[in-house]
Amino acid sequence: MLCTFCDMLTVEPTAYLHYRLLETDSKSLRSMNGSRRNSGSSLVSSSSASSNLSHLEEDSWILWGRIVNEWEEVRKKKEKQLKDLVRKGIPHHFRAIVWQLLCNAQNMSIKDQYSELLKMTSPCEKLIRRDIARTYPEHEFFKEKDSLGQEVLFNVMKAYSLVDREVGYCQGSAFIVGLLLMQMPEEEAFCVFVKLMQDYRLRELFKPSMAELGLCMYQFECMIQEQLPELHMHFQAQSFHTSMYASSWFLTIFLTSFPLPIATRIFDIFMCEGLEIVFRVGLAILQMNQAELIQLDMEGMLQHFQKVIPHQLDSGPDKVIQAAYQVKYNAKKMKKLEKEYTTIKTKEMEEQVEIKRLRTENRLLKQRIDTLEKESASLADRLIQGQVTRAQEAEENYLVKRELATVKQQSEEASAQLEQAKKTIRQLQQQPQKGAPRYSEESVLQLERELVQARLKEAESQCALKEMQDKVLDMEKRNTSLPDDTNVARLQEELIGVKLREAEALTGLKELRQQVRNLEEHWQCHLARTSSRWKDSPKKSTLSELQDELMSVRLREAEAQAELRETRQRMLELETQNQIHSNQLRRAEQESRCLHDHVQTLTMQNKDLHVQLQEIKRRQAEIECKSKEEVMAVRLREADNIAAMAELQQQISELEIQKEEGKVQGQLNHTDASQYIRDLKDRIVELQQEVRLIKLASIHLLSYFATLFHPSILASADRTLLW
Repeated sequence: MLCTFCDMLTVEPTAYLHYRLLETDSKSLRSMNGSRRNSGSSLVSSSSASSNLSHLEEDSWILWGRIVNEWEEVRKKKEKQLKDLVRKGIPHHFRAIVWQLLCNAQNMSIKDQYSELLKMTSPCEKLIRRDIARTYPEHEFFKEKDSLGQEVLFNVMKAYSLVDREVGYCQGSAFIVGLLLMQMPEEEAFCVFVKLMQDYRLRELFKPSMAELGLCMYQFECMIQEQLPELHMHFQAQSFHTSMYASSWFLTIFLTSFPLPIATRIFDIFMCEGLEIVFRVGLAILQMNQAELIQLDMEGMLQHFQKVIPHQLDSGPDKVIQAAYQVKYNAKKMKKLEKEYTTIKTKEMEEQVEIKRLRTENRLLKQRIDTLEKESASLADRLIQGQVTRAQEAEENYLVKRELATVKQQSEEASAQLEQAKKTIRQLQQQPQKGAPRYSEESVLQLERELVQARLKEAESQCALKEMQDKVLDMEKRNTSLPDDTNVARLQEELIGVKLREAEALTGLKELRQQVRNLEEHWQCHLARTSSRWKDSPKKSTLSELQDELMSVRLREAEAQAELRETRQRMLELETQNQIHSNQLRRAEQESRCLHDHVQTLTMQNKDLHVQLQEIKRRQAEIECKSKEEVMAVRLREADNIAAMAELQQQISELEIQKEEGKVQGQLNHTDASQYIRDLKDRIVELQQEVRLIKLASIHLLSYFATLFHPSILASADRTLLW
């Protein structure tokens, strides 16, 4: 570690030789350590002494050497004096060890894992490579591509992205790591960066949500509103938000906003006091530039922050640091603002959850509406299909009626022909005896032809009736395939009525056929009688006349029955039409009732869904409350665990220091006390001469000389000498 440190600081050859001379003699180290402990028992005895020491650089080196050597005692008993010294600035060559001591990063177990982490692959490597060239592009250590500085910066950022996968890599963190690498080797820089992320709120700042950055912006804006109200009103009027200029202050601790020496002095205080210095310095900068900023618009203020303010600090950081500690900073009020910000964010999260829930409900309702529209369209299609089917059935019924009318017309023609036959019979009965046989024979032939035609028409009627029956059966088959059961049932009822009427018509036709047969029999009897009348005596003429009258009476009776059946048929047709109309009205009423019932069902379903929605809302609210309580409990447990871990780490570090001191003390006890005292006296004179030469040779050797006072390094030097 010492060799690497020498290489980084480019120690001069003569200083390095003197350093090696000091390192080879463990007794000289012990004598120097003992003399320093005996000569200076207190860190800063009084304010006058500390002011005198601050004017002498050599005494400052000796003072910081004592602080490093007696770190635990100084940190516990003289914390205020230590803060004052840090605010005045840590010497450049002491920063590495002092920063490690300030954040307790000197003995971290994760340091042993660093080499293993470098062998692994990180998902953030491309992002890290992209941003390395933008990190301190003008600094000698980082400006060259693929240089040592860029390589060690990549290693540290990659190792941390593997350790903390939730944060991974965030822009801005590379500037902090780069500053650490300017002061110490990469393993130690990695340990210090891990400590900064864990204990200095930087991890919350660099998380993907950046919730801690929003909190810092809120607290800083409230401080501006309280202490610089005019400037705050000007920012509000120009819509100049705090994050537009202050976010980089918190993310990089002013490393990208101020010159590097100024930002390093502020970083010294940050290592000792945390983010409080960022609030103080930021507000001090605004106080110093309030008059200029009030006169500028948004673009002008951005240019002022980027170009003017950094050059105001070229003279040194003492002025701005002194102004920073004149700023009013109340830790209790900052805690109160943190609670207010947490409450505001909680309300915003609840509103976002409510909006998300409402959007989900809206989407579900839209899906439900689409489903109902599809169902409505399906019902409309079925209704239209039913109407089309009914129209087709009506058309087929019309065709059946027309065919029935044709059959009726044929029956009427047969009745007319029968009437014509009856008239002919009457005419034959009224004709005189002369020429009767000739006329009767012609009439008989005519009647026979008409009877043949009537039988042919009867056969045609039977064929037509059979075709109608086939059509009715076909219609029944088609009706059975219809989707609407109610319409099918109704149509079947109508078909049953048609069949009944058809059966009645067939019965009437059968009766007419029977009457025609009876008439034919009577006609045959009449022919037989007339033929016998021509041959028989006049005595039988009276009986024949009576038979003729009986025949005429039967014919009139048949005519009356035919008219009666025709009237009945017309009544059946009228009743059929009436029944069809009543069935149509009933179907329309049933459809309207079905639609009304469907509307009521949908209304009830909507009410049920609304009730379910309210119940789901209530359950979701209960679940959210429970989840919030669980989250708060988890956070409290996490805070307790972190505090316990910090205490354990502190105890471990104290035990290790005590262990090292015990080892040194044990080595001292085994030596000859008298010989050891004489050697010490001899070496004191030699060391005083060498110290004067070292001070004149190089200032770099003093940093190594101060580093020798740290107990861990002293122990390693003793172990090296013994080997």
